[in-house]
Amino acid sequence: MRTSWRNTILTTATALAALAVGMPAAPAFAATPSVRVNEVESSGGSPGDWVELVNTGTTAVDLSGWIVRDNDNSHAYTIASGTSLAVGAFLALDVESAYGLGSSDSARLYLADGSTLVDSYTWTSHASTTYGRCADGTGAFTTTVAATKGAANSCPPPAPVTWPGGSAVAVADASNVFGTNLSGLSFSSSTVLWAVDNGPGKLYRLIPSGSTWIRDTATGWSSGKTLRYASGSGDPDAEGVVSTPDGLFVATERDNGSSGTSLPKILRYDTTSTATTINAAAEWNLKADLPSVDANSGLEGITWVPDSFLTAHGFFDEHTGAAYNPADYAGHGSGLFFVGLEANGTVYAYALTQSGGSFTRVATFGSGFSSVMELTYDAATGHLWSVCDNTCSGRTAILDVNAQGRFAVTATYNRPSGMSNYNNEGFAISPLCSSGSKQVVWSDDDNDGGHALRSGTLNCTA
Repeated sequence: MRTSWRNTILTTATALAALAVGMPAAPAFAATPSVRVNEVESSGGSPGDWVELVNTGTTAVDLSGWIVRDNDNSHAYTIASGTSLAVGAFLALDVESAYGLGSSDSARLYLADGSTLVDSYTWTSHASTTYGRCADGTGAFTTTVAATKGAANSCPPPAPVTWPGGSAVAVADASNVFGTNLSGLSFSSSTVLWAVDNGPGKLYRLIPSGSTWIRDTATGWSSGKTLRYASGSGDPDAEGVVSTPDGLFVATERDNGSSGTSLPKILRYDTTSTATTINAAAEWNLKADLPSVDANSGLEGITWVPDSFLTAHGFFDEHTGAAYNPADYAGHGSGLFFVGLEANGTVYAYALTQSGGSFTRVATFGSGFSSVMELTYDAATGHLWSVCDNTCSGRTAILDVNAQGRFAVTATYNRPSGMSNYNNEGFAISPLCSSGSKQVVWSDDDNDGGHALRSGTLNCTA
C-alpha cells in the first residue's frame, strides 16, 4: 500500500519530537518477526540471567549479529556469527556475560542493524521462576511453573477439576506386604501389574486376587526379583517402570550403594529369567544429557509412546526441527521413552538404541507440575498422564499433542475425594474397559496405614 505524504510528515514529526526531548526515536519493527522472545530469567538462573528465543516460522533463521538489549540502549548482547535457529527450535542466550537483567527491566531483540526491533518483553518485578510465553512463541507472557532453559515452556496448568472417575478408593494389597519405597507401576495386561521398589531395588510381578494385587509365586517372583546393573553389581534405585513391546524398562535415580551421587539411568530387564536376581540386559546413562540435580531428585517416572501414535499426531522432533520420523533413529525400537525429572518437573523424550548405551533426546516439555513423580501413557485415549505426589495435593494432569506438535497440558485433576493426600509415586491405568470405567492403581511410597497399593476407577473416555 502506498504511504501518503501525510503519514510521512507525521512519522518525521514523531522522530523529531523524540530527539527534542533527548529520547531515541521508536525503532522500526521487523516486517515478519518469526523469531520471538520466549522466556526470560532475570533473577540469576544458571549460569545467570538469560533470554530464550524461539523460531515460530517455517524456515531456519540466521541470527548472526542480532542484538539483545535490556531497557538500556548501551547494554547489548550480540549473537555470534554463524548462529542459526531451526524451525521450532529454542535458543537460550546467557546475557549475563554482557549485563544483568533487573527486577524492572526489558528484553528487546533487534536485527543486526541494531535499530529494527523484532520482539520485546517488559516486566516490573522478578518472576518466582521465569517469565514465558504460553503457548510457546505465540501466547502472552506469564509466570512459568518451572524454568525450562532452551526448551518448551512449563506453562501453568488449567485449574484442577474433579477426578474423572469414581470418588471411592480402596486398599489394593494385604497389610504390610511391601512396606515403604514401593514406587512406579505399569500394566502389561489387565491381569499383570509390574511394580518397582526403590530401596533395595526390586521388581515385582503382581496378579489379581479378588480386589487386591498379590505377588506372583511362579518362576521365582514370590519375593520379587533383586535388580542389578548390567555389570552384575550395584543396587539401582528403581523409581519408575514401564512394560513395552520392546521389553520392560526401569528408570533409576542413583546406585543406592553410592546414595549421595546422582546416576539417572534407564535399564532394561529380561522378565523371563527364572533367577531371583536379574542383571540389566541393556542400560542408558542419561546423566550428561540432563540438568545437574540432587541424588534424590532425579528420574522418577518413565513411560513409552508408540511411533504410530506420534507420527499420526504430527509430533515435533526438536532434534531434527521437523515432524518426527522414526526412520531417523535406526535401531530405536517401536516407540519413544518419556522420563520425568523430579527436580524440575520436566519431561524428556528419548529414542534409545535398543542395543544399549546410545540415545538421542527428541523433545523436552513441562509436566504441568514443579515436580513429577510418575508418567503413564494411556493407549486407549492417547493421553499422557503426569502425576504429582502429596506436595501437589495428589493432583494429576493429562497432556496431548497440540497444533505445534508438542505435548502440552490440557487438563488437571484433583485426586479422588475418597483418597487422602498420600505420597503416591506410582500410577497405572488398566487397559481393560468394563461398563464405562477401568481400574487405576496408585502406589504409596510411605506405606500409609500399612498399605502401599490403592485402587480406584477412571472413566474410559476421560
